[in-house]
Amino acid sequence: MTDRSLEKKRILYGRRRGHKLRAGHQQLVDVLLPHLRVDLTDPIDSVSDDEAELWLEIGFGGGEHLAAQAQARPDIALIGCEPFVNGVASLLAHIEDRGLKNIRIHDDDARQLVEVLPEASVSRAFLLFPDPWPKSRHARRRFVSQENLSALARVLKDGAEFRVATDHVGYCRWALSQLLKHPDFDWQAERSADWQQRPADWPATRYEQKAIDQGRKPAYFRFRRKSRNLP
Repeated sequence: MTDRSLEKKRILYGRRRGHKLRAGHQQLVDVLLPHLRVDLTDPIDSVSDDEAELWLEIGFGGGEHLAAQAQARPDIALIGCEPFVNGVASLLAHIEDRGLKNIRIHDDDARQLVEVLPEASVSRAFLLFPDPWPKSRHARRRFVSQENLSALARVLKDGAEFRVATDHVGYCRWALSQLLKHPDFDWQAERSADWQQRPADWPATRYEQKAIDQGRKPAYFRFRRKSRNLP
């Protein structure tokens, strides 16, 4: 996706920077990030060898979940997308502190990466606690839409899992309604506990804990990409 074409699309993220980075974090952005940044001209080659499964996190926040998944599954290649510089710096600190070798970063709009990934190349995708854009005039900025779900479905393998979490009631209803009516996704819940409780292999984040501490109950949705061979 060119810069010009992206400008024609609605922006899905908010600010690009927060407070001034500490010297150590700024050094990580200046020195480490260039080595981990995904090459959009050949995104798969820049991540790992062809044998590893590829997982994708859209908007990784402070990077806690992505880093935990990478540490637990060193056999998996992961790409995290996040345009917020402070969040990128936080993930870079996790990578350096834990010596993680299986993470690559796209520090911009996730749609740019999704557009250039090969078809059926991603085994699992995550969208965890995205900005709910609660005001009606901003609702079109939500990532979960029929257009973006179709783009994501193209790069997901048959049977790949798409995990979505939110603590915002409005976004919860929106995301569920959008996913349920999309022809390429099946909801995996069979009982209320399947979406009310976080699975054991789903690491927690600071934002999630903050929401729980403030009395908000997150929803944890797990969808499967349907087989392309189905009518």
